[in-house]
Amino acid sequence: MPTYTSVAPQNEDTELFRALARADAAERERIQSTLVHRYTGLVRWVVARHRTSSIDRRDLEQVGFVGLILAIQRFDPDRGVEFISFARPTVQGEIRRYFRDRSRWIRLPRRLQETKARLNKATETLSHRLGRSPTVAELAADVGIAEELVLEAMTVGDHYVLDSLDSPIGRDDDGAPSLSEAVGAVDPAIEMFLDCRSVAPLVARLSERDRTILHWRFYEELTQGEIGRRLGYSQMHISRLIAQILAELRHGLQAAEALA
Repeated sequence: MPTYTSVAPQNEDTELFRALARADAAERERIQSTLVHRYTGLVRWVVARHRTSSIDRRDLEQVGFVGLILAIQRFDPDRGVEFISFARPTVQGEIRRYFRDRSRWIRLPRRLQETKARLNKATETLSHRLGRSPTVAELAADVGIAEELVLEAMTVGDHYVLDSLDSPIGRDDDGAPSLSEAVGAVDPAIEMFLDCRSVAPLVARLSERDRTILHWRFYEELTQGEIGRRLGYSQMHISRLIAQILAELRHGLQAAEALA
């Protein structure tokens, strides 16, 4: 994947950052505007990597510029780190936070929320210190957690936005099929499976005779008359027994749903 490289002169930028630290309010605003203009390409590059069809590019760019301004205000040019290496994680963090705020109905476990917050802070600190984005091993060592947890926290929130089923697939809106056309048909066996899982413990509590009647009637598909001949009952008695068994199962399912 191509990386973003600034075309701004590094020495001149260093002097601008030093001047920013000692300038008054009016001068700080002018210098900050100059730096924002020079690193506009960084924001657009990060936005291009995170853009989705459901969010306008201009909205993401505004969020990215917030991250850029934060990076400009925090950057120390005398630590020997390139500004791009320091600013990129900050811009990415603001955009990811924007996605997370838009999707508050998707709740991550508290453990992962806290881990992601610690990793975001560690990423910014290490990027400043190392002059590059830290590796998974470096983040794990800095935060004091396992590398597997770092990977889980970094990837669990990658997909932040739910697209509408009416949104087109791909970038070309003209004539492109919608997501709903790509969704498979509902498998009726799924609902049957769930029903079977729910009724299984209720069937297990039935008497052996009642379980046998259900097995013969609904698994072997015997008629009520055939079941009656096997048990020595009349067809009408078998009909009443089946109705009673089904009513008992139905009552058990309703009681379970009421408690859920």
